[in-house]
Amino acid sequence: MLDTVIFDMDGLLIDSEPLWQKAGMDTLQLYGATITIEQYYGTTGLRTPEWIEYWFNYFSIDNTHKEEAVSTIEHKAIEYIRQDAIAFPGTHYIINFFREHGFKIGLATSSPLRLVDVVAEKLGIAHLLDAIASAEYLPFGKPHPQVYINCAAALNASPLNCVCFEDSFNGMIAAKAARMKCVAVPVPGQFKEAKWGAADLCLDSLLNFNDELLKKL
Repeated sequence: MLDTVIFDMDGLLIDSEPLWQKAGMDTLQLYGATITIEQYYGTTGLRTPEWIEYWFNYFSIDNTHKEEAVSTIEHKAIEYIRQDAIAFPGTHYIINFFREHGFKIGLATSSPLRLVDVVAEKLGIAHLLDAIASAEYLPFGKPHPQVYINCAAALNASPLNCVCFEDSFNGMIAAKAARMKCVAVPVPGQFKEAKWGAADLCLDSLLNFNDELLKKL
């Protein structure tokens, strides 16, 4: 029986992906590289070091600059998000929905914990989260399931009793690999793509989740 919900953060609860995108693309341009929006979406959900490694290899950029580039992206993203990011419609609704249903509530993210603190304060949700797990220092980030497994452990929950909400393909794969139910809420332009068929449910907004859908999970 489902009794625990675990949320991704960036691109799901807060509209931060355009700001991560800006930070990443701005940083790549410092090294003479430019990517398209479509290319960016293909690497959504990766941790910053893995994101940089992927694109540095793609463009054959000197790897001695990787650490500097990671630091630049994270600094830019945190400042952009602190200043400009807003909650997605349904963010407070979905957290309160599960709180009212007696679920334990966790957050599992690829982002650094210092950004989690910024977002939790900005959205006013810190007191509603029972556990937070970051893949920042794990050996592997999403699509590896470890961050979800760790979050479930921190919540004293069985993965089989967890439902996760994700906006990225890499995150969905991580949740399913952890043997959890997954509700995908992709960006509008990707909603109809066949790849979301691996999710247990696909929605175009958090606001559309309800009691009937919860029962079907």
